[in-house]
Amino acid sequence: MANPVTPDPASSPARRRAVIASTVGTTIEWYDFFLYNTAASLIFPALFFPKQAAFTGILLSFGTQFVGFAARPVGAAIFGHFGDRIGRKSMLITTLLLMGISTFLIGVLPTYHTIGYGGPILLTLLRVGQGIGVGGEWGGSVLLSMEWGARRRRGLMASWPQLGVPLGLVLSTGMVRLMTSWAGDSFDSWGWRIPFLLSAVLIGIGLYVRLRVLESPEFAALRDRAVVLAQPLIEVVRRQWRAILASAFVRMSEQAPFYLFTSFVLTYGTTHLGLVRDDLLNDVLIAATIGLVTVPLFGFLSDRFDRRAVYGVGILGTAAFAFPYFGLLDSKQAALCLVAIVVSLVFHDMQYGPQAALIAERFGPNVRYSGAGLGYQLASVIAGGPAPLIAARILENTGSSDGIAWYIVGCCVVSAAALLLMPARAGATTQEAPDTHPEPTPAH
Repeated sequence: MANPVTPDPASSPARRRAVIASTVGTTIEWYDFFLYNTAASLIFPALFFPKQAAFTGILLSFGTQFVGFAARPVGAAIFGHFGDRIGRKSMLITTLLLMGISTFLIGVLPTYHTIGYGGPILLTLLRVGQGIGVGGEWGGSVLLSMEWGARRRRGLMASWPQLGVPLGLVLSTGMVRLMTSWAGDSFDSWGWRIPFLLSAVLIGIGLYVRLRVLESPEFAALRDRAVVLAQPLIEVVRRQWRAILASAFVRMSEQAPFYLFTSFVLTYGTTHLGLVRDDLLNDVLIAATIGLVTVPLFGFLSDRFDRRAVYGVGILGTAAFAFPYFGLLDSKQAALCLVAIVVSLVFHDMQYGPQAALIAERFGPNVRYSGAGLGYQLASVIAGGPAPLIAARILENTGSSDGIAWYIVGCCVVSAAALLLMPARAGATTQEAPDTHPEPTPAH
């Protein structure tokens, strides 16, 4: 059978399709993932853990949330291995289906009141499905977009799929906000299911877009040169384990605070401060909307300036804002709460915009899906997953947000060290494909 035709790297329509397919797909995946996070903060404790004390129910709900984070490195390893062997496109179709089916099934899941402990058990299993899906999604979507762009624009090209986070957050938060208004008192009985069920429609849109995209030129070049590795996952773990660990730890200052700023804040604001749930949802919605501009902006700036420098400023900003963030929330003034949530996500976006290129550039294209995906998703176990649990426990033990602020500062210290120690180039054992989009040589 003849080898597939290598895509034309000069094709602007193909490049646009790759960017759109990556961004649309990640948006849908993160819509599904964030929808669960919001529900875990607001309604799942009462629906699936009603026999527990209020705070214990919150911890158990965040525990099922953590299971999804723990499954993400598994998804990164599985889909990264096959993505480096078979290609980016086919893996992205599979991850989209896995995530969408899991989310839809949550929407029809019986609660504890109907099937007892079967409810939380099935919820946990479906959360694992979500985690595996989103774990394999990130590497493929980022690489599909980044590898279609010129090397001097990798920060911007890789930032487009990163828009899936603010877009998914806007859609999921907006849907919950809409349903709480429309369903009213019925939101906790049936209204919460509608946003999960709508995932089926979004998956159909995502599949339509992704089936029309071409394979990344860099991977196609590797395939044509017959330098695709038989065991890319094993190879990258053996040869570049330092880069994988650095990629995970550099995310501590971005991912752990992010889930405090977008998920835990809903619990903290409603149960500890007595703030109105809809007001907090509106604030998160506004901050996420601003991210539609700031994420690609900081990706672009990382191309114009040093990528590490832009990321480092974001780390410092997050650390410096940790105590003012909770001070503004604790004021219980609507305007100041909005400022707190918006500014916190701007510092997050300062890291998240350049992050995809920063991590992916540590690995050669024949191990990049495996290495970058695994490093990125390992942060879910050490940062994003435990963050709400740690914050909830600190709040219960101290009754104060000071310990949570110090936790954020500690995450930033770890990330700063990882940024300084992160390898500057892909390992020598990885084979770089030629630049598929070389820059024009200036005339003399």
